[in-house]
Amino acid sequence: MPKTIHRALPDRTVFHRGAPVFAGLAAAAAVLLAACGGGGSGEPAEVAGQKAEAAQAGLQIAFAVPLDQAVFDLGASVPVSLALQSGTGALPDGLAVDFSAASGSFIPLAASLLGGEAVTAFTPTAAGRQTLTASVASGTLGGGNAATASRTLYVRPAPAPMEILVPAYFYPSAGSPWDALAAGTQAYPSVSVTAILNPNNGVFTRANPEFTAAARSFVHSGGKLLGYVYTGYGSRSISKVKGNIDKYLSLYGTGLVSGFFIDEMSSAPGRLAYYRQLFDYIKSKGATLRVVGNPGTVPDAAYAAVADTLVTFENRQASFADYDPRATGGWLYQLANSRQNALVHDAANCAAMQASVRAAATARMNSGVIYVTDDTFDPDTQEDNPWDTLPAYWTQLLGTVDAVNRGATLPTC
Repeated sequence: MPKTIHRALPDRTVFHRGAPVFAGLAAAAAVLLAACGGGGSGEPAEVAGQKAEAAQAGLQIAFAVPLDQAVFDLGASVPVSLALQSGTGALPDGLAVDFSAASGSFIPLAASLLGGEAVTAFTPTAAGRQTLTASVASGTLGGGNAATASRTLYVRPAPAPMEILVPAYFYPSAGSPWDALAAGTQAYPSVSVTAILNPNNGVFTRANPEFTAAARSFVHSGGKLLGYVYTGYGSRSISKVKGNIDKYLSLYGTGLVSGFFIDEMSSAPGRLAYYRQLFDYIKSKGATLRVVGNPGTVPDAAYAAVADTLVTFENRQASFADYDPRATGGWLYQLANSRQNALVHDAANCAAMQASVRAAATARMNSGVIYVTDDTFDPDTQEDNPWDTLPAYWTQLLGTVDAVNRGATLPTC
Protein backbone atom coordinates (compact mmCIF):
# COMPACT_ATOMS: atom_id res chain seq x y z
CA MET A 1 0.00 0.00 0.00
CA PRO A 2 1.35 3.49 -0.79
CA LYS A 3 2.73 5.32 2.19
CA THR A 4 0.39 7.76 3.88
CA ILE A 5 1.55 11.35 4.20
CA HIS A 6 2.34 12.02 7.85
CA ARG A 7 2.21 15.16 9.91
CA ALA A 8 5.13 16.48 11.92
CA LEU A 9 4.98 18.50 15.12
CA PRO A 10 5.08 22.27 14.52
CA ASP A 11 7.91 24.53 15.46
CA ARG A 12 6.94 28.09 16.28
CA THR A 13 9.00 30.79 14.63
CA VAL A 14 8.57 34.51 15.26
CA PHE A 15 9.42 36.90 12.45
CA HIS A 16 10.53 40.39 13.41
CA ARG A 17 10.46 43.49 11.30
CA GLY A 18 12.98 46.28 11.58
CA ALA A 19 12.38 49.65 13.26
CA PRO A 20 10.34 52.29 11.37
CA VAL A 21 12.40 54.33 8.95
CA PHE A 22 10.12 57.33 8.37
CA ALA A 23 10.90 60.20 10.70
CA GLY A 24 7.86 61.77 12.37
CA LEU A 25 7.07 65.25 11.18
CA ALA A 26 7.20 67.93 13.90
CA ALA A 27 3.70 69.27 14.57
CA ALA A 28 3.33 72.90 15.55
CA ALA A 29 0.62 75.07 16.91
CA ALA A 30 0.41 76.74 13.49
CA VAL A 31 -1.54 73.72 12.15
CA LEU A 32 -4.62 74.85 14.08
CA LEU A 33 -7.27 76.06 11.71
CA ALA A 34 -7.44 79.74 10.89
CA ALA A 35 -11.08 79.64 11.97
CA CYS A 36 -9.80 79.17 15.51
CA GLY A 37 -7.91 82.44 15.30
CA GLY A 38 -4.45 81.20 14.28
CA GLY A 39 -1.51 80.33 16.51
CA GLY A 40 1.12 82.22 18.43
CA SER A 41 0.68 84.64 21.25
CA GLY A 42 -2.38 86.16 19.64
CA GLU A 43 -4.62 83.03 19.67
CA PRO A 44 -8.10 83.33 21.21
CA ALA A 45 -8.39 82.57 24.88
CA GLU A 46 -10.72 79.56 24.34
CA VAL A 47 -8.20 77.85 22.02
CA ALA A 48 -5.35 78.43 24.44
CA GLY A 49 -7.57 77.01 27.16
CA GLN A 50 -8.35 73.89 25.08
CA LYS A 51 -4.66 73.24 24.53
CA ALA A 52 -3.76 73.71 28.16
CA GLU A 53 -6.54 71.42 29.37
CA ALA A 54 -5.65 68.70 26.86
CA ALA A 55 -2.00 68.92 27.83
CA GLN A 56 -2.93 68.43 31.46
CA ALA A 57 -5.55 65.70 30.88
CA GLY A 58 -3.43 63.55 28.56
CA LEU A 59 -4.05 62.37 24.99
CA GLN A 60 -5.36 58.98 23.99
CA ILE A 61 -4.83 57.73 20.44
CA ALA A 62 -6.17 54.47 19.03
CA PHE A 63 -6.43 52.83 15.58
CA ALA A 64 -9.92 52.14 14.29
CA VAL A 65 -8.82 50.57 10.96
CA PRO A 66 -7.16 48.46 9.81
CA LEU A 67 -8.13 45.75 12.25
CA ASP A 68 -5.26 44.35 14.30
CA GLN A 69 -3.34 41.60 12.43
CA ALA A 70 -5.38 42.03 9.25
CA VAL A 71 -3.78 40.67 6.04
CA PHE A 72 -3.48 42.64 2.80
CA ASP A 73 -2.02 42.19 -0.66
CA LEU A 74 1.29 43.82 -1.51
CA GLY A 75 0.72 47.15 -3.24
CA ALA A 76 -2.85 47.52 -2.03
CA SER A 77 -4.00 50.85 -0.62
CA VAL A 78 -4.90 50.20 3.01
CA PRO A 79 -7.30 52.70 4.62
CA VAL A 80 -6.04 53.89 8.01
CA SER A 81 -8.17 55.70 10.54
CA LEU A 82 -7.57 56.52 14.17
CA ALA A 83 -9.37 58.37 16.92
CA LEU A 84 -7.91 60.89 19.36
CA GLN A 85 -9.40 62.17 22.56
CA SER A 86 -8.31 63.88 25.73
CA GLY A 87 -9.61 63.82 29.23
CA THR A 88 -11.57 66.97 28.43
CA GLY A 89 -13.26 65.39 25.41
CA ALA A 90 -12.97 67.57 22.28
CA LEU A 91 -9.66 68.29 20.55
CA PRO A 92 -9.10 71.15 18.11
CA ASP A 93 -9.45 70.32 14.42
CA GLY A 94 -6.23 70.60 12.47
CA LEU A 95 -4.06 68.83 15.03
CA ALA A 96 -1.27 67.04 13.10
CA VAL A 97 -0.86 63.23 13.41
CA ASP A 98 2.33 61.70 12.00
CA PHE A 99 2.53 58.15 10.58
CA SER A 100 5.45 55.78 10.05
CA ALA A 101 6.11 52.17 9.03
CA ALA A 102 9.08 49.93 8.30
CA SER A 103 8.33 49.66 4.59
CA GLY A 104 5.70 51.56 2.68
CA SER A 105 4.23 55.01 2.23
CA PHE A 106 1.38 57.06 3.65
CA ILE A 107 -0.73 59.61 1.81
CA PRO A 108 -0.87 61.97 3.59
CA LEU A 109 2.17 61.32 5.76
CA ALA A 110 0.82 63.73 8.35
CA ALA A 111 -2.98 63.81 8.64
CA SER A 112 -4.98 66.61 10.20
CA LEU A 113 -7.47 65.85 12.93
CA LEU A 114 -11.09 66.44 11.98
CA GLY A 115 -13.86 65.73 14.43
CA GLY A 116 -11.55 63.66 16.61
CA GLU A 117 -10.47 61.43 13.68
CA ALA A 118 -7.33 61.31 11.52
CA VAL A 119 -7.40 59.49 8.19
CA THR A 120 -4.69 58.41 5.76
CA ALA A 121 -3.89 55.52 3.38
CA PHE A 122 -0.93 53.13 3.63
CA THR A 123 0.64 51.37 0.63
CA PRO A 124 3.00 48.55 1.69
CA THR A 125 6.12 47.93 -0.38
CA ALA A 126 7.36 44.71 1.29
CA ALA A 127 5.68 41.46 2.27
CA GLY A 128 5.61 40.10 5.79
CA ARG A 129 4.80 41.59 9.16
CA GLN A 130 4.35 45.36 9.34
CA THR A 131 3.88 47.74 12.25
CA LEU A 132 2.14 51.04 11.64
CA THR A 133 2.80 53.84 14.13
CA ALA A 134 0.84 57.04 14.65
CA SER A 135 2.02 59.85 16.90
CA VAL A 136 1.18 63.32 18.06
CA ALA A 137 4.35 65.25 18.86
CA SER A 138 5.20 66.54 22.30
CA GLY A 139 4.41 70.23 22.64
CA THR A 140 1.72 70.23 19.97
CA LEU A 141 -0.89 71.27 22.50
CA GLY A 142 1.26 73.77 24.31
CA GLY A 143 2.55 71.39 26.97
CA GLY A 144 4.68 68.28 27.36
CA ASN A 145 1.88 66.05 26.17
CA ALA A 146 2.47 63.40 23.45
CA ALA A 147 0.77 60.20 22.33
CA THR A 148 1.59 57.21 20.14
CA ALA A 149 -0.25 54.09 18.98
CA SER A 150 0.74 51.13 16.83
CA ARG A 151 -1.04 48.51 14.77
CA THR A 152 0.28 45.20 13.43
CA LEU A 153 -0.74 43.97 10.01
CA TYR A 154 0.56 41.40 7.52
CA VAL A 155 1.24 41.80 3.82
CA ARG A 156 1.38 38.96 1.32
CA PRO A 157 2.66 39.01 -2.28
CA ALA A 158 -0.08 39.48 -4.87
CA PRO A 159 -1.70 36.03 -5.24
CA ALA A 160 -1.28 33.77 -8.25
CA PRO A 161 -4.16 31.61 -9.54
CA MET A 162 -4.88 28.61 -7.32
CA GLU A 163 -3.71 25.19 -8.43
CA ILE A 164 -4.44 21.60 -7.41
CA LEU A 165 -1.94 19.01 -6.14
CA VAL A 166 -3.35 15.47 -6.05
CA PRO A 167 -1.69 12.74 -3.93
CA ALA A 168 -2.49 10.06 -6.53
CA TYR A 169 -1.73 7.09 -4.31
CA PHE A 170 -3.88 4.64 -6.25
CA TYR A 171 -2.86 1.87 -8.61
CA PRO A 172 -3.48 2.59 -12.31
CA SER A 173 -5.51 -0.51 -13.17
CA ALA A 174 -8.30 -0.41 -15.76
CA GLY A 175 -11.00 2.02 -14.66
CA SER A 176 -8.90 3.39 -11.80
CA PRO A 177 -9.11 7.03 -10.58
CA TRP A 178 -6.23 7.80 -12.92
CA ASP A 179 -8.77 7.85 -15.76
CA ALA A 180 -10.95 10.44 -14.02
CA LEU A 181 -7.82 12.39 -13.02
CA ALA A 182 -6.75 12.72 -16.65
CA ALA A 183 -10.26 13.44 -17.92
CA GLY A 184 -10.87 16.18 -15.36
CA THR A 185 -7.52 17.79 -16.05
CA GLN A 186 -8.28 17.88 -19.76
CA ALA A 187 -11.75 19.34 -19.12
CA TYR A 188 -10.31 22.29 -17.14
CA PRO A 189 -7.20 23.41 -19.06
CA SER A 190 -7.10 26.73 -17.22
CA VAL A 191 -6.56 24.97 -13.85
CA SER A 192 -3.02 23.76 -13.15
CA VAL A 193 -3.22 20.16 -11.90
CA THR A 194 -0.21 18.31 -10.55
CA ALA A 195 -0.33 14.71 -9.35
CA ILE A 196 2.10 12.77 -7.19
CA LEU A 197 3.28 9.56 -8.87
CA ASN A 198 3.85 6.94 -6.18
CA PRO A 199 4.94 3.51 -7.44
CA ASN A 200 5.86 1.31 -4.47
CA ASN A 201 6.46 4.27 -2.11
CA GLY A 202 9.05 5.58 -4.56
CA VAL A 203 11.32 2.56 -4.16
CA PHE A 204 11.72 0.59 -7.42
CA THR A 205 14.30 -0.73 -9.86
CA ARG A 206 12.23 -0.78 -13.04
CA ALA A 207 9.47 1.30 -14.57
CA ASN A 208 6.01 -0.14 -14.03
CA PRO A 209 4.29 -0.22 -17.45
CA GLU A 210 0.85 0.51 -15.97
CA PHE A 211 2.18 3.55 -14.09
CA THR A 212 3.97 4.63 -17.27
CA ALA A 213 0.77 4.42 -19.30
CA ALA A 214 -1.24 6.32 -16.67
CA ALA A 215 1.48 8.95 -16.37
CA ARG A 216 1.59 9.51 -20.12
CA SER A 217 -2.19 9.84 -20.35
CA PHE A 218 -2.25 12.36 -17.51
CA VAL A 219 0.62 14.46 -18.85
CA HIS A 220 -0.86 14.42 -22.36
CA SER A 221 -4.09 15.71 -20.79
CA GLY A 222 -2.24 18.76 -19.50
CA GLY A 223 -1.16 17.58 -16.04
CA LYS A 224 2.22 17.57 -14.34
CA LEU A 225 3.79 14.83 -12.24
CA LEU A 226 5.95 14.78 -9.12
CA GLY A 227 7.85 11.66 -8.08
CA TYR A 228 7.17 10.54 -4.51
CA VAL A 229 10.11 10.00 -2.13
CA TYR A 230 10.03 9.70 1.64
CA THR A 231 12.73 10.88 4.05
CA GLY A 232 11.71 9.61 7.52
CA TYR A 233 11.84 13.21 8.87
CA GLY A 234 15.51 13.39 8.01
CA SER A 235 16.49 10.00 9.42
CA ARG A 236 16.46 8.00 6.19
CA SER A 237 19.77 7.55 4.40
CA ILE A 238 20.09 10.47 2.03
CA SER A 239 21.95 8.26 -0.44
CA LYS A 240 18.88 6.05 -0.67
CA VAL A 241 16.64 9.06 -1.24
CA LYS A 242 18.97 10.29 -3.97
CA GLY A 243 18.91 6.81 -5.49
CA ASN A 244 15.09 6.94 -5.63
CA ILE A 245 15.28 10.31 -7.36
CA ASP A 246 17.73 8.97 -9.91
CA LYS A 247 15.41 6.04 -10.72
CA TYR A 248 12.49 8.34 -11.46
CA LEU A 249 14.63 10.39 -13.82
CA SER A 250 16.25 7.44 -15.58
CA LEU A 251 13.23 5.13 -15.82
CA TYR A 252 10.28 7.52 -16.17
CA GLY A 253 12.21 10.53 -17.45
CA THR A 254 11.81 14.29 -17.30
CA GLY A 255 9.24 14.01 -20.08
CA LEU A 256 6.87 12.66 -17.41
CA VAL A 257 8.38 13.64 -14.06
CA SER A 258 8.77 17.40 -13.59
CA GLY A 259 9.66 17.46 -9.90
CA PHE A 260 9.59 15.65 -6.57
CA PHE A 261 7.34 15.40 -3.55
CA ILE A 262 9.49 15.10 -0.43
CA ASP A 263 7.33 13.30 2.12
CA GLU A 264 7.93 13.01 5.86
CA MET A 265 9.88 16.26 5.86
CA SER A 266 11.05 17.41 9.27
CA SER A 267 10.04 20.82 10.55
CA ALA A 268 12.95 21.20 13.00
CA PRO A 269 15.97 23.48 12.43
CA GLY A 270 18.37 20.65 13.29
CA ARG A 271 17.40 18.72 10.14
CA LEU A 272 17.73 21.64 7.75
CA ALA A 273 21.14 20.64 6.35
CA TYR A 274 19.72 17.27 5.28
CA TYR A 275 17.00 18.93 3.22
CA ARG A 276 19.34 21.57 1.86
CA GLN A 277 21.52 18.79 0.46
CA LEU A 278 18.49 17.06 -1.03
CA PHE A 279 17.12 20.26 -2.57
CA ASP A 280 20.49 21.10 -4.13
CA TYR A 281 20.79 17.56 -5.49
CA ILE A 282 17.42 17.74 -7.22
CA LYS A 283 18.17 21.16 -8.70
CA SER A 284 21.50 19.85 -9.99
CA LYS A 285 19.50 17.35 -12.03
CA GLY A 286 17.38 20.10 -13.53
CA ALA A 287 16.92 23.69 -12.41
CA THR A 288 13.22 23.63 -13.32
CA LEU A 289 12.43 20.49 -11.32
CA ARG A 290 9.86 21.50 -8.71
CA VAL A 291 10.46 20.49 -5.10
CA VAL A 292 7.40 20.18 -2.85
CA GLY A 293 8.28 19.48 0.78
CA ASN A 294 5.75 18.00 3.17
CA PRO A 295 6.25 18.68 6.87
CA GLY A 296 2.43 18.69 7.08
CA THR A 297 2.56 21.72 9.35
CA VAL A 298 4.28 25.11 9.49
CA PRO A 299 8.01 24.35 9.78
CA ASP A 300 10.90 26.50 10.91
CA ALA A 301 11.12 29.54 8.63
CA ALA A 302 14.48 28.39 7.20
CA TYR A 303 12.67 25.56 5.37
CA ALA A 304 11.42 28.11 2.84
CA ALA A 305 14.90 27.93 1.29
CA VAL A 306 14.85 24.14 0.73
CA ALA A 307 11.54 23.72 -1.13
CA ASP A 308 9.72 25.52 -3.91
CA THR A 309 6.41 24.76 -2.18
CA LEU A 310 5.72 23.66 1.40
CA VAL A 311 2.75 21.64 2.63
CA THR A 312 1.94 23.75 5.68
CA PHE A 313 -1.38 22.07 6.47
CA GLU A 314 -2.37 18.40 6.29
CA ASN A 315 -5.34 17.41 8.38
CA ARG A 316 -9.10 17.06 8.57
CA GLN A 317 -11.39 19.65 7.01
CA ALA A 318 -12.80 20.48 10.45
CA SER A 319 -9.35 21.72 11.52
CA PHE A 320 -8.72 23.81 8.42
CA ALA A 321 -10.82 26.73 9.66
CA ASP A 322 -8.34 27.15 12.53
CA TYR A 323 -5.27 27.18 10.28
CA ASP A 324 -3.64 30.58 10.70
CA PRO A 325 -0.11 31.50 9.51
CA ARG A 326 -0.12 34.41 11.97
CA ALA A 327 0.11 31.93 14.85
CA THR A 328 3.73 31.15 13.94
CA GLY A 329 4.91 34.72 13.58
CA GLY A 330 3.58 35.40 10.11
CA TRP A 331 6.76 34.62 8.16
CA LEU A 332 4.70 32.67 5.63
CA TYR A 333 3.30 35.96 4.35
CA GLN A 334 6.69 36.64 2.82
CA LEU A 335 6.02 33.70 0.48
CA ALA A 336 3.76 33.71 -2.54
CA ASN A 337 0.58 31.66 -2.22
CA SER A 338 1.96 29.29 -4.89
CA ARG A 339 4.62 28.26 -2.36
CA GLN A 340 2.07 27.10 0.22
CA ASN A 341 0.04 23.91 -0.04
CA ALA A 342 -2.90 22.60 1.99
CA LEU A 343 -3.95 18.92 1.88
CA VAL A 344 -7.43 18.64 3.36
CA HIS A 345 -9.19 15.31 3.98
CA ASP A 346 -12.45 14.29 5.63
CA ALA A 347 -14.40 17.00 3.78
CA ALA A 348 -17.64 15.05 3.71
CA ASN A 349 -19.41 16.73 0.81
CA CYS A 350 -19.16 19.26 -1.99
CA ALA A 351 -20.25 22.16 0.23
CA ALA A 352 -17.48 21.38 2.73
CA MET A 353 -14.98 21.20 -0.14
CA GLN A 354 -16.05 24.58 -1.48
CA ALA A 355 -15.78 26.13 1.97
CA SER A 356 -12.19 24.88 2.19
CA VAL A 357 -11.25 26.20 -1.25
CA ARG A 358 -12.73 29.61 -0.48
CA ALA A 359 -10.88 29.71 2.83
CA ALA A 360 -7.57 28.72 1.20
CA ALA A 361 -7.95 31.59 -1.25
CA THR A 362 -8.28 34.23 1.47
CA ALA A 363 -5.41 36.56 2.26
CA ARG A 364 -5.26 35.17 5.79
CA MET A 365 -4.66 31.55 4.74
CA ASN A 366 -2.71 32.39 1.56
CA SER A 367 -2.70 28.74 0.39
CA GLY A 368 -2.46 28.78 -3.39
CA VAL A 369 -2.01 25.03 -3.84
CA ILE A 370 -4.93 22.94 -2.60
CA TYR A 371 -6.40 19.46 -2.53
CA VAL A 372 -9.62 18.53 -0.79
CA THR A 373 -11.10 15.04 -0.50
CA ASP A 374 -13.94 13.19 1.19
CA ASP A 375 -11.56 10.28 1.77
CA THR A 376 -10.86 9.72 5.47
CA PHE A 377 -7.90 9.40 7.80
CA ASP A 378 -7.56 9.44 11.58
CA PRO A 379 -4.33 11.29 12.50
CA ASP A 380 -4.51 9.95 16.05
CA THR A 381 -4.74 6.25 15.21
CA GLN A 382 -3.08 6.51 11.75
CA GLU A 383 -5.95 4.42 10.35
CA ASP A 384 -7.10 4.59 6.72
CA ASN A 385 -5.46 6.29 3.76
CA PRO A 386 -6.95 9.62 2.66
CA TRP A 387 -5.20 9.57 -0.71
CA ASP A 388 -6.18 6.16 -2.12
CA THR A 389 -8.95 7.48 -4.38
CA LEU A 390 -10.34 10.67 -5.85
CA PRO A 391 -13.19 12.45 -4.06
CA ALA A 392 -16.75 11.95 -5.28
CA TYR A 393 -16.77 15.69 -6.07
CA TRP A 394 -13.56 15.66 -8.14
CA THR A 395 -15.15 17.47 -11.08
CA GLN A 396 -16.74 20.05 -8.77
CA LEU A 397 -13.34 20.60 -7.12
CA LEU A 398 -11.86 21.50 -10.50
CA GLY A 399 -14.82 23.75 -11.28
CA THR A 400 -14.60 25.43 -7.88
CA VAL A 401 -10.91 26.28 -8.23
CA ASP A 402 -11.57 27.51 -11.77
CA ALA A 403 -14.41 29.75 -10.53
CA VAL A 404 -12.34 31.16 -7.65
CA ASN A 405 -9.52 31.99 -10.06
CA ARG A 406 -11.93 33.81 -12.38
CA GLY A 407 -13.91 35.49 -9.62
CA ALA A 408 -17.02 33.73 -10.88
CA THR A 409 -19.95 32.07 -9.14
CA LEU A 410 -19.06 28.66 -7.74
CA PRO A 411 -20.57 25.62 -9.48
CA THR A 412 -23.66 24.07 -7.94
CA CYS A 413 -22.96 21.13 -5.67
